[in-house]
Amino acid sequence: MPGAVKTDRREKLLDEDVKFLAENTDLSPNQAEELIARHGRDRELLLEKARSIKAES
Repeated sequence: MPGAVKTDRREKLLDEDVKFLAENTDLSPNQAEELIARHGRDRELLLEKARSIKAES
């Protein structure tokens, strides 16, 4: 099933991005997932958004 392989690969990449954000910011994995869903997977942009969330708190 080629579609299943593509989905698995996408989920793995998403998991790596969630882990990256959670490890490099004060965000929880759930917050990281939400940020990725809103802004995509550009790590520089995600780090910038995470910093702005931290600054608002």
